[in-house]
Amino acid sequence: MTINHRSNEYQNPSSISFQEVLEAMLNESKPFHPRYLYRLSDLESDELAQLEGAWMQVQTRRRQAILEDIETLGETNYTLSFEEFCRFTTQDSDPHVRELSVRVLWEYENPRLIPLYLDLLSNDLSPDVRAAAAAALGRHVYLGETEDLPQKTLDEIVDRLLQVYRSSEPQVVRCRALESLGFSSRKEIANLIETAYHSGNQEWIASSLVAMSRSAQNQWEPHIIEMLTSDVDDIRFEAVRAAGELELVKARPLLLEMLDEPDSEIRMAVIWSLSQIGGEGVEDILINLYEETEDEEEAEFIDAALDNLSFTEGMQLYSLFEYSSDENDEDDEDWEKFYDLDEDDE
Repeated sequence: MTINHRSNEYQNPSSISFQEVLEAMLNESKPFHPRYLYRLSDLESDELAQLEGAWMQVQTRRRQAILEDIETLGETNYTLSFEEFCRFTTQDSDPHVRELSVRVLWEYENPRLIPLYLDLLSNDLSPDVRAAAAAALGRHVYLGETEDLPQKTLDEIVDRLLQVYRSSEPQVVRCRALESLGFSSRKEIANLIETAYHSGNQEWIASSLVAMSRSAQNQWEPHIIEMLTSDVDDIRFEAVRAAGELELVKARPLLLEMLDEPDSEIRMAVIWSLSQIGGEGVEDILINLYEETEDEEEAEFIDAALDNLSFTEGMQLYSLFEYSSDENDEDDEDWEKFYDLDEDDE
């Protein structure tokens, strides 16, 4: 058996020189091989300097394709970090490259990205890039609400997103701002969500559902359940996701009926939401779906949903046990008071 050492060499990204990556980018006669994408992770300062000299010589469509592939790779491989690369490419002359760069950066919690997002939100000429920046700030609103960011930073982000929402920005930018504000506990946000929901505009309704899903508030249950039967696919999709994120038990019967959805994206969202809600019979239904599917990708997704369901039901059992323990603690306190009273009487 002959081993192809050259093939094995490329399995290790560190064995590829950065000059080789740059040459591959510039060589328009050959496709940019996926192995080079791994080499763009965790770039050093000297490599960034080399990239700066070559990047704009790469064809626009090729630059876009590299970012598209990086976005896909980053969603499945969490050991890679394209933060430095995408910080650089947010300065690209092409708006789609800049938008893709921000979308990749969404995955990173680094608070040093906040000034970049705020700058793009205020100054980028492309509405799509500004919308992507508004969406990216949502993660940092969440981190602020969980006290992983200073209150001052959280206030700055929320204030800016509110300004955008109330501005004359294109609807796509304002919608993404509202979605990010869904994570905020500010009292005025609920009214903004309600207004968007009753707007009669499909994009606003979909965005209101995204904001509801992030609010951790069950007050939105009637709206979400109502939209599970919407005729608009985007609205129905967001309603399904919101039902799962808020673990709305009352949505379960409708979700079970929606397992026959012809739209595969909505059907996958239904499966995942059921794994978040759990309940009697859900595991058996998901197992049956797993055994019946002939689609390998769908089988992997259902398998992940079954793992998530186990986690969900484990947490529910833990909560039930914790509640029971709290009740027992109260009973113990009552007995202790009774015992102390008896001692005093003696």
